[in-house]
Amino acid sequence: MTTNSVSSSADTGAAKAMLGKLGTWLMILATVSLGFIILVEVINILFYDPWSDDRFLFRLSGSLADVKIGPLTYLMFGSLLVALMMGLPLAFVTGGLGVVFIYLVGDSMMLNIVPSRIFPMMTNSDLAAIPLFIFMASMLERAGLIEEMFTVVYKWMGGLSGGLATATILASTILAAMVGVIGAAVVTMGIIALPAMLKRNYDHQIALGSIMAGGTLGILIPPSILAILYAVVAQQSVGELYLGSLVPGLMLSGMYIAYVLFRTWLKPEMGPPVPKEDRISLKEKILLLKDLIAPLILVGLVLGLLFGGIATPVEAAGIGSFGAILVAMKHGAFSIKSLREASVTTAKASAMVLWIMFGASVFVGFYILQGGQDFITESILGIGLSPYMVLLLLMLLLVVLGMFLDWVGILLLAVPIFIPIVEALTFDGLFGLPPVPGEDVVLWFGVLYLVNMQMSFLSPPFGYALFYIRGVCPPEITMGTIFKSSLAFLAMQAIGLTLCVVFPGIITWLPTLVYG
Repeated sequence: MTTNSVSSSADTGAAKAMLGKLGTWLMILATVSLGFIILVEVINILFYDPWSDDRFLFRLSGSLADVKIGPLTYLMFGSLLVALMMGLPLAFVTGGLGVVFIYLVGDSMMLNIVPSRIFPMMTNSDLAAIPLFIFMASMLERAGLIEEMFTVVYKWMGGLSGGLATATILASTILAAMVGVIGAAVVTMGIIALPAMLKRNYDHQIALGSIMAGGTLGILIPPSILAILYAVVAQQSVGELYLGSLVPGLMLSGMYIAYVLFRTWLKPEMGPPVPKEDRISLKEKILLLKDLIAPLILVGLVLGLLFGGIATPVEAAGIGSFGAILVAMKHGAFSIKSLREASVTTAKASAMVLWIMFGASVFVGFYILQGGQDFITESILGIGLSPYMVLLLLMLLLVVLGMFLDWVGILLLAVPIFIPIVEALTFDGLFGLPPVPGEDVVLWFGVLYLVNMQMSFLSPPFGYALFYIRGVCPPEITMGTIFKSSLAFLAMQAIGLTLCVVFPGIITWLPTLVYG
């Protein structure tokens, strides 16, 4: 090593050390400053009349009271963007900023908005379905049923060109009806299916794309956790939303399978079939199905109770959770350890969802109370666009938000603002096709929102599914390959979304048939 290179590396190390010290001191200074401001404000609250001009040193309460809603919008959402870019947790950023702006615009008495926003959500019984469905998925996963399910579908489909990728999408579709949580589906299928496809020399784009696209079906196919949250926020029937999302979910799954089979039919080397010596007879295939009977009966029971209106989402989720324990026992996979692990996983996931709900509810609730809803509605409708162009603008915003925020955050920040805009519009149908009935607009938009979230998960450069799959890929697969893998399936999602917009009956037909 030369003297110059040693000197250069020493200078680089010194610069990094200097930057590290500077960052540490800035953090200390910011913390001390914040602590001092909080101390002064606490003294003002405890010992000075909030309605008089007397104060200790200074008073920030009400300092933004005269700010108009336009500048306040930029302040609130600009602060949110900066905090998120710093890597701070969404739940505490939204809740914390909500409290800060409530205090800066109003006063300490105005902080009563916080419990008034949170308490109705805490008493909403539909939210109890979320931890129960998560627990059901955790128990089924720990019972080894996902591996068994993929093995069965793989044995059935492996003889086709692209059969493994097709099996992956089919297994993901069934898994979506069990899990309803995206990250778990993508990672699990990546661990199970990707090595099998790479071993058979599958084209990387087919292999990765089928896993990512199949994994995102959990957003759309019941019992989707996101659909429950949308129903709570939009005051929509969970059962109707589940029925409305079922046909689009299966349609997208069919489109993925058709694409894989067509591409591998044109170029068999992209997805070679399993060698003949590794295939099994029809009798052996039928015998394999016995491993899927119990979980499929469980899923069918839960969804049947929901769709039939026999049980509420919470009751169906409770039956599903108990049934998952019985299925695990049947497969010899139930133990106190697995029960504890499933419970801990459920508690963590549920706490994450609920904290984001509480924080975003305070932030958005205060913004709406300040007139933010009217400001956004008037701004968008005032552009003079047609209803369908406004819808396109909203969906583009959802896809962009999906590149930066998680799905719960987008729902709670954007949907409460978007729904009144959609309700104010009349969708008379495109190309002379039937219109969207006024009473079905919120349901229709809800399913469009779920498809949008699927697209956001696959959208480069920040789609969540891209990074989920990166975590289980071998080192030789680059992020560039993963990005390319998502594009064809992203295009199919866009086509599916367009079909749902042009033919609203794809969404509204089944709920109308069942509920009238």
